[in-house]
Amino acid sequence: MTSLIYRKGLDLKGAVAGMLAENYHSGIVERLKAEGFVYRAGRLTVHLAREFGFCYGVDRAVDYAYQTRQRFPDRAVYLTGEIIHNPHVNAKLRSMGIAFLTDDPGQLARLGADDVVILPAFGVTVAMLRQLERRGCTMVDTTCGSVLNVWKNVRRYCEGGYTSIIHGKAWHEETQATAAQAVEHGGRYLVVFNRDEAQTVCNYIRHGGVREAFLKQFASATSEGFDPNCDLQRIGLANQTTMLMSESLEIGDMVRAAMIDRFGDTALTDHFQAFDTICSATQDRQDAVHALLDQEAIDLMLVIGGYNSSNTCNLARICAGSRPTFHIADPDCLVSSEAIRHRPVGGSTEVTSHGWLPDGPITVGLTSGASTPDNLVGSAIVRLTEFTGPTVP
Repeated sequence: MTSLIYRKGLDLKGAVAGMLAENYHSGIVERLKAEGFVYRAGRLTVHLAREFGFCYGVDRAVDYAYQTRQRFPDRAVYLTGEIIHNPHVNAKLRSMGIAFLTDDPGQLARLGADDVVILPAFGVTVAMLRQLERRGCTMVDTTCGSVLNVWKNVRRYCEGGYTSIIHGKAWHEETQATAAQAVEHGGRYLVVFNRDEAQTVCNYIRHGGVREAFLKQFASATSEGFDPNCDLQRIGLANQTTMLMSESLEIGDMVRAAMIDRFGDTALTDHFQAFDTICSATQDRQDAVHALLDQEAIDLMLVIGGYNSSNTCNLARICAGSRPTFHIADPDCLVSSEAIRHRPVGGSTEVTSHGWLPDGPITVGLTSGASTPDNLVGSAIVRLTEFTGPTVP
């Protein structure tokens, strides 16, 4: 069967603009932007990061999903999984009658030519794409341009005989899709999650090691048949676009230094490549948080976004280095001036903390992940004001 794939929307942007604004716009956020990203009410001052919330890729993905529902009102519409990592947005899409294949894995085998499938901003694996093509589905591809850029460079590595070392989470949809690109083009890949794992790889590059132990440690993070004795001879670096930028750059420097130690500076270009795969939106949001933290008056940080959102978790990680920080999934987590539900940085479950909001004048720094809509940020500000002072006008 031949599948129809929409990659540039469905020419209905104007038709869904009002619905998107109604669902995700916030008047109070627009007012803050116009007033220097600062809000004051009673004893409360809020400093909003100058880059926050929906990035271009997320905004585009959600827009395309709304266009899809508008374009095919009488056809079954599916998402392969979460379009972005924000429970509020995904719940809204479900309420519009868009089903998630991850909710019923058996549904994939039942799809046919009359069905429409939206590919999420993270992209999908080559295997998933081929399955959908075989089913003859109409597809709407919302894969982020920054992700496509990573894929392009991974393909370049494969063409040159370089193993792709990907800084990312091996279990994350984006990293799995990127790894699949390496395999599809005849290459190898190795996913490293953090500096410690990168150091293990660097040690093996420099000194070798016990092959079986290495393969056991990275069992779920390497391509089939991966052999560290052969596949670490030529390396190309890439990253999951939502990882901590500074860590991606540091890991790149670590691997480069290891390759120089192993093969010499003059032979480096034959053994090591690194193209820029840092997502500018991720970097801008992280830079904006650093700028916010430079303001000594900030008493605590609120970071809003899904707990499974990598970029949101990294924003919280940056903030926690210098301020009391609360990563909340949505404004409902602000239970009262006494209690807050949040996920601690590095934790795996939501907890409730008490006594989180000090008495007296309080200055709160606020940011949100790239998959968090403005209306949630606005609602959080309203709730903070209810706890500390007069009603928001």
